[in-house]
Amino acid sequence: MSKKKPSQKKRIVPKPAPKAPLAAKTTQPAWVLERAPVTSTADSLLRKIFFGLVGLVLLITVGMSLGSGINADDEYQNDYSEKLVAYYTTAGQDTSALNIPKGNMHLYGGFFDLITGAANKALGYDTRDRGYHHVRHVFNALFGVLLMLFVGLTAKEIGGWRAGILALLLAFLSPRLLGHSLMNPKDIPFAAGFAVANYYIILLLRTLPKPRWGTLVGLGLGIALALATRAGGLLLFGYLGLFLGLDFLLKYGVKGLTTQTQRIGTYALYGIGVAVAGYVLAILTWPYALQSPIAHPLKALGEFSELGVKIRVLFQGENVMSDKTVWYYPLLWMVKTIPLYALIGLAGSLALLRSLLKKYAPIAVLLMLFATIFPLAYIMYKNSILHDGWRHLIFVYPSLVVLAALFWLQMESIFKNNKIGQYAVYAILGLLMLESTLFIVRNPQYPYVYFNPIGGGLQGAYGNYETDYWGVSTKQALDWMEAQGILSENMQNPVVIGTSFWYPVSRLAGKYGDKVQVKYTRFNNRYSEQWDYGIYPSRYIRGPHLRSKNWPNSRAVHVVTANGVPLTAIEKDSDQFAYRGEMAIKEQNWLLAVEELKKETDAHPDNELAWQSLASAYINSGNFQMAINAANESLRAAPQNETSLYFLGLAYLNTGNLQPAISAFQQSLAANDENSIVYYYLGVAYQQQQNWPEVLRYAQEAIKYNQRFKQAYELAAMALEQQGDPQNAARYREVAAQL
Repeated sequence: MSKKKPSQKKRIVPKPAPKAPLAAKTTQPAWVLERAPVTSTADSLLRKIFFGLVGLVLLITVGMSLGSGINADDEYQNDYSEKLVAYYTTAGQDTSALNIPKGNMHLYGGFFDLITGAANKALGYDTRDRGYHHVRHVFNALFGVLLMLFVGLTAKEIGGWRAGILALLLAFLSPRLLGHSLMNPKDIPFAAGFAVANYYIILLLRTLPKPRWGTLVGLGLGIALALATRAGGLLLFGYLGLFLGLDFLLKYGVKGLTTQTQRIGTYALYGIGVAVAGYVLAILTWPYALQSPIAHPLKALGEFSELGVKIRVLFQGENVMSDKTVWYYPLLWMVKTIPLYALIGLAGSLALLRSLLKKYAPIAVLLMLFATIFPLAYIMYKNSILHDGWRHLIFVYPSLVVLAALFWLQMESIFKNNKIGQYAVYAILGLLMLESTLFIVRNPQYPYVYFNPIGGGLQGAYGNYETDYWGVSTKQALDWMEAQGILSENMQNPVVIGTSFWYPVSRLAGKYGDKVQVKYTRFNNRYSEQWDYGIYPSRYIRGPHLRSKNWPNSRAVHVVTANGVPLTAIEKDSDQFAYRGEMAIKEQNWLLAVEELKKETDAHPDNELAWQSLASAYINSGNFQMAINAANESLRAAPQNETSLYFLGLAYLNTGNLQPAISAFQQSLAANDENSIVYYYLGVAYQQQQNWPEVLRYAQEAIKYNQRFKQAYELAAMALEQQGDPQNAARYREVAAQL
């Protein structure tokens, strides 16, 4: 038997692995390139922590809102709310919401005021019920929490759940943002709309060319919320178009403009479709826009870009008109009132921008950067008129906080191999967050008055910048009066309250009905009305007066403070010497006026208005030296007071002391450069010096600010005649004759 040769196995030579096809070159960014590795369990835990914090933030913010006072601008908002409800419940028959000259409220979107007005109507509340304002504050808080939620979600989308948690905390612990969330129904819903829209723009860019319907709906709602609050929501159309275009170029390059025409159509379809949907939703709750859906929103945008309403604001220690503030007004306010962790975070994100662009999706980081810097830069470039700090710019703060959160996490990453460095980062951030947290804890009713340590905190800002510019702390003043039994349901005798913040005080005191009468009096004319107690916040008090520490004066029986800084004073006027003195002046009974006002200054030598009125009484009774003394005492109590300086100048003028008179008048104009009567008397002073060019100059300035000032026309005519210009002099005399 022959042996078979063992079969030889065929040698198998492995074939070389096929070459992987070259990846198509693309500039499409990765959305998270270096996200810290976590297990799904850890991710799930962080997600639970995030939403648990959202729930806690919601409870705290809503609870705090119930303790907040009324925003003084609610006088216009609540009126608009009532008119909006009337418009929709009458199917447009009641047209009062279409034109509201007082406050120009018809130029604002009506969403917030409509839903709160409808809720209050359903609950049976009117503006004299505290419940009415509680409803508005709760809704305000909900929009504030919505803003904070989307700050966290945006940071999470860019940098993961840890970034989201940190951003949520940074937003919530920002006293200004939290404070406005309690009672600011214009700027907070507007900013919330921007926060929602920016988040969904990021999701849209991430998922194009096949975005989810939820993304499109969310983006449309964010745009609608912003635009349904302010016409400035149209800015989001620019954001959307700009970043859709940038995303296309990053993904497909310039060549894509010719090779990816179908993609261009897709981008345009989604961008225009979402914008139109948001626009339509917004104007559904805006009657003025419904009347002319294109022209009226654009007109409103033009009005707000100019912000034609001009008020006097306290800035860098000077009380200036809002149209005469310096270009860096909003920037300096932000630097002084944003928590240091956010300021450092923004500056740090700019310094580390290259590494952030490498680590995270570049287009998402760039959107946050653009949304933060562009509006601020544009407003400073235009030197736009702003009121009360940077509240009109709150909508840039959500993106700023996202950048800050990314910076602090990047600092942690930089020191990942250096535990001491990491602990130092944690310690610095923790201390900075503790500083703002302590302010909120100490001042839960009005955290919006916060100033950071850069300028010495609230103590350093006092007398240099506005604090409680909306008079929110008047609620705490009334609460004190209730606690003292001054106000109660069982009052036998009615109480009269004088205040420069009539609306908040009258609404909060509404529950007492006729037992409490609230009278409006300007702070600088507060004794012109008879009242038992006066409630006066620091708003409308000049910076030099505040810095002199002579306010609150010795008439104050209680002071509402924040970190030891006076916000609102309650004066008691039991003897009413100052009031009787003012009444005597009105009746031109100068001797009685002097008698009553001297009683007041003896009892309260720090009462600047009593000294001021005493100076006036002395001038009118011909006792000019005593008038000079009284005016100087008034200026000691309230330095640089324009009216006291005017009386001082007038007293010197009547004694023939022209240089001191001119100096006093010029100082008065430095405090208020629109006072026609002071210009006139400056002209009179120069007339006595026969300085006719200066006489003409000041007479014309007086006419500029009061075109019906007959004596100023006559003074100008005299100056022109003395300068050999009878033709123009005749023109001035002709105008004077007609007045």
